[in-house]
Amino acid sequence: MKKQFFKFIIVSILFILCSFNLIVKDKQVSDFKLKNAKTNKLVSLSDYKNVKGFIIIFTCNKCPMAKFYSQRLNQMNEKYTKMGVPLIAINSMDTLAYAEESFKRMQNKVKNDHLNFPYLQDKKQVVGKNFKASVTPQAFVLWKQNNKFVIKYEGSIDDNAGDYQNVKNHFLTNAIDQLLKENEVTIKNSEPFGCRIFYRGIKDKMK
Repeated sequence: MKKQFFKFIIVSILFILCSFNLIVKDKQVSDFKLKNAKTNKLVSLSDYKNVKGFIIIFTCNKCPMAKFYSQRLNQMNEKYTKMGVPLIAINSMDTLAYAEESFKRMQNKVKNDHLNFPYLQDKKQVVGKNFKASVTPQAFVLWKQNNKFVIKYEGSIDDNAGDYQNVKNHFLTNAIDQLLKENEVTIKNSEPFGCRIFYRGIKDKMK
């Protein structure tokens, strides 16, 4: 009888611990305030009222992989902003190591690619580190829960950068569509591919 009682206690404790992990597994993201290459003004998450969430894209000026996505991101922003999920792009590349990632070059990218969303400079790389962004492009979906934003998806935008017509897995938009329907995201992580973000102090060149 005592053995059965102890087994019950152990199973109950494990169940509570597993339930707790399910509750806290979504990482909360702190607000930030970064300069927008599109308007020359500071932008923060708190500037947006009555949103359901955000599409956050870490990108840059030089990366060939990132360049493939400009128009796709424009289309996503136009579609999902109307649904309460605006898109924000962030450049966390080290401007001291890479002159092509300067704010002026960011402004040129906004004009040349006709970007319709904020393109923010994370000059001190604080936001990139907070998200643990590793490459460009890399996507995150933030969702509002109890007036806080948590990461519901992170990884690739889709599975075919060079050929949009042959994309088989729309990881990012699938996650957003599921959240908008109040469903759980079925694929919460995917492997991002692109140019590595080297945080200040690392001497290697961007590849």
